[in-house]
Amino acid sequence: MSVDVVRLGAHIGARIDGVRLGGDLDARTVTAVRAALAEHKVIFFRGQHHLTEDGQYEFARLLGTPTTPHPTVTSAGAKSLAIDSQQTRSNVWHTDVTFVDRVPKASILRAVALPSYGGSTTWASTVAAYNSLPEPLKRLAESLRARHSNRYDYAAEVEQRPADTDRAYRREFESTYFETEHPVVEVHPDTGERALLLGCFVKEIVGVSSSESRALFRLFQDRITRLEHTTRWDWELGDVAIWDNRATQHYAIDDYDGSEHRRLTRITLAGEVPVGVDGTTSTVIAGDADPYTAAPLEHAA
Repeated sequence: MSVDVVRLGAHIGARIDGVRLGGDLDARTVTAVRAALAEHKVIFFRGQHHLTEDGQYEFARLLGTPTTPHPTVTSAGAKSLAIDSQQTRSNVWHTDVTFVDRVPKASILRAVALPSYGGSTTWASTVAAYNSLPEPLKRLAESLRARHSNRYDYAAEVEQRPADTDRAYRREFESTYFETEHPVVEVHPDTGERALLLGCFVKEIVGVSSSESRALFRLFQDRITRLEHTTRWDWELGDVAIWDNRATQHYAIDDYDGSEHRRLTRITLAGEVPVGVDGTTSTVIAGDADPYTAAPLEHAA
């Protein structure tokens, strides 16, 4: 296959043309996809109408080891997690599943049903955000650690919508409590780049007061979501997005009415325990993520 990489922004995002995704993709093309993902952090493929859940899963296996769909939301299926507007809407900035110790490596998301308007997704580069910090703020961020939990601000957003499906999803999401302490700056295990590890699952910055924690979180989180660090994708049926979960945050934009249906299927790849600039790793406060991920444990604290 001839892989054509079309850059979408200076810091993040590229569209990949000329590739038909599936488990039979040749090694040379897989290498090109990996390289594009490492450089652009999120990559998009149009016209993948042939792809089924099984095909999506087999393709994912070429890029890494798929996890179970979710640590707590186990009702959705065995291979993929349904991102379904009839259950919930994840319209907050987040890096996926940072409340466990082995933060996922990447995710593959496939459009199954889309609203007639709206419903796009925005990704932000946490690498570009770190790189844009002045040196004193880089040193400050590198010295900080944050605790992440699956009882988080987004759950409060869900509570404001009283639908039974929203409440049921929240109960399942929180059915097992997870809490993990991560470095605020992670050294990317593949590229060596430094990235801010934050998002809506952050419960607190360690070692400071609650007001100072909120101020520090806002300082660095706002840097991540600056528009110049983002790219926005308007979905079409047949689209597939792949993002480096260790170098991005994303936000599903809730700009369509409740009568409209949006459904995508996500397959997540297992990752390693994050490592900070000083070499210290993340530590588990509560919860056992072993059933969720088959990631190697050699870097565990």
